[in-house]
Amino acid sequence: MTITPRQVTLLVLLTLMWGCNWPMMKFTLREVSPLWFRALTMAGGVLVLALWVHGRGLSLALPRAQVRRVLALTLPNIVGWHLGSIIGLTTIAAGRAGILAFTMPVWTVLLGALLFGQALTRRTLIASSCALAGVALLLADEWTALSGAPRGVLWVQLAAISWALGTLLMRRIEVSLSSEALTVWMMGFGAVFFAVAALLFEPPLAPAAWHAATWAAMAWGVVVNFGIAQAIWFGLARALPSQASAFSLMAVPLVGVLSSAWLIGEAPRTSDWLAMGFIAAAIAAATGLGVRALRSDNARR
Repeated sequence: MTITPRQVTLLVLLTLMWGCNWPMMKFTLREVSPLWFRALTMAGGVLVLALWVHGRGLSLALPRAQVRRVLALTLPNIVGWHLGSIIGLTTIAAGRAGILAFTMPVWTVLLGALLFGQALTRRTLIASSCALAGVALLLADEWTALSGAPRGVLWVQLAAISWALGTLLMRRIEVSLSSEALTVWMMGFGAVFFAVAALLFEPPLAPAAWHAATWAAMAWGVVVNFGIAQAIWFGLARALPSQASAFSLMAVPLVGVLSSAWLIGEAPRTSDWLAMGFIAAAIAAATGLGVRALRSDNARR
């Protein structure tokens, strides 16, 4: 399948948005507590996305019979992913969190084999070994550092595992909603969860004390991360070749590390670059990207 110039442009924009979102979140957490941050940006994102879906003429109606299924998908795809990633991000560097989070394609393959009997192939074992090597490297680095936070590594890995489980369940739990409407409802339920959790476990917000840069970063979370990026992804997901999406997955951690250095002054360590290489190799193996590229090259010859 040929990728059009427009799709390439949108894919590059999406990768930049996803990668830059890690330092933007880290910056916001300097003045906004994590649960309130998730509650506010997700609620705002729901409004933006709902307006976009409505503007496309798609229905947002949620039949009562579908509520339990949508809630079941919300727990891993929204609550687990966003809770683990934001809690982990409070204690480890943004670029490092981005690297760890994108072990999720490998966990998808492993959980598919463990829970649903999918076959474990040689590529799967290679991917698993590479991913675990990357995680172990960063975990050991955090453990030995004077101000290290190994719990942050584990929180982000829980987020990646939750995302992987959600991906598998999305293929097995049938819902009658469009993918756009389903996302709106999952984000809506997720926003309610985070708002309740923030009221219970965090102090009240003090927005009057926020700096202008914090407001701008919050706006990024609402408009760009939960709004524009989601809309772009919906447009690409159905038509994008799997090789292109795999390239995007491998590029996001790199963008996260580089943008973290530029936006919030986080200097990547040697271990970060090594771990990024392991994770990229793991994604390539898990998705079969290297095999497909080789076959494609042989076919052209």
